[in-house]
Amino acid sequence: MNAILGAALTQITESSKVLEADYTDKKRFKKAIDLIKVPQRVIKGKVKVGSKVFSALRVEHNDARGPFKGGIRFHQDSSEDEARALATLMSLKCAVAGIPYGGGKGVIIVDPAKLTTSELKELSQEYTKLITPFIGPWKDVPAPDVNTDGQIMAWMLETYETKIGYQAPATFTGKPLEIGGSLGRTEATGQGGAYVLSAYCKIKGINPKNSTIAVQGFGNVGFWFGKIARDLGFKIVAISDSSGAIYDKKGLDIDKLGELKEKYGSFAQAAKKEKKELITNGELLELPVTILVPAALENSINKDNMEKVSAEAVFEMANGPTTAEADRYLFEKGVDVIPDILCNSGGVTVSYFEWVQNLSGYYWTKERVNEELKEVITKAFFDIDKIKKEKSVSYRRAANYLALKRIVDAMMLRGRV
Repeated sequence: MNAILGAALTQITESSKVLEADYTDKKRFKKAIDLIKVPQRVIKGKVKVGSKVFSALRVEHNDARGPFKGGIRFHQDSSEDEARALATLMSLKCAVAGIPYGGGKGVIIVDPAKLTTSELKELSQEYTKLITPFIGPWKDVPAPDVNTDGQIMAWMLETYETKIGYQAPATFTGKPLEIGGSLGRTEATGQGGAYVLSAYCKIKGINPKNSTIAVQGFGNVGFWFGKIARDLGFKIVAISDSSGAIYDKKGLDIDKLGELKEKYGSFAQAAKKEKKELITNGELLELPVTILVPAALENSINKDNMEKVSAEAVFEMANGPTTAEADRYLFEKGVDVIPDILCNSGGVTVSYFEWVQNLSGYYWTKERVNEELKEVITKAFFDIDKIKKEKSVSYRRAANYLALKRIVDAMMLRGRV
């Protein structure tokens, strides 16, 4: 069992101890939790591209609350355990956000950088043929993930529709706009995180103009979170890529940094050429800021640096950026850690909106997408904050409690346990 799967199962076990008191039938409750720890189905097979053969799979975790939902990743270091963990966490994420999905995850063990465009297209088509019997708008709705994008979803949708004989755009999300994608999807994860930030600051009485934020990561999520937070009045004092972090206590212009990154290729080069202060990613995590935002790597905050974290709160925009040990330490220290299954749920929420638009054949404006996202994710935060206060637990434990309760209740109502 890999570390990610172990951590996911540990979260379920620990949170179920708090939740168990809500159920009179302990045996039935325990059976539900045991079922949540294992996926309902794992589809495995081989996909062939020319003379090359690759292992592929799709994990379908739990559909008590709705169709399976989750990305497809192409990566040479992926594994079944990783896919199981991510499918499980997606079930929790959808339940926290209150959207009617269960978790799924697809994987092909491949280094896509070694494939030509035509080979990548063929790989996408062959994988789609493998999973076609198990996917569909009301069964399992895949999406892009690591090393996959809208073009790959387009190839997959075409393959799927050709095989079933009719159009079914709601089978895949993260599609290009031209074939049923949704406005607002590109920035959705960062946008959702910024809405959570606003809600948190509201209940804590934090004035954006008097607060500082450090963001680790300048990919899609880090860029959009930083840009939107700055537009909301927050001061971004540091933001990093893999080469280091640009730091300015007076505040950074995220759009300008985007231009410098494109021009020089890295922040290290940009800082050197433009005479800006460069600090390490490790130093960024230790800055005395109001909000620290790990938006890049797993396990960024761990036993080696947890005592040096000086932020008042941590917003997990990356998946799993805080280890269990560091999470416990920060909670005891009084540092709020807003968990990934809430903070970065904006992406899957807007994927849900894309699915809704596809099913209705009616497409929303970007303004409506953002309004709906704000309503959904803000409600989720306040629901979690209420549980945190009632149960005297961390935000992570409260989020897992809420997610598990919603899944367990759905399973019981359906008579699965």
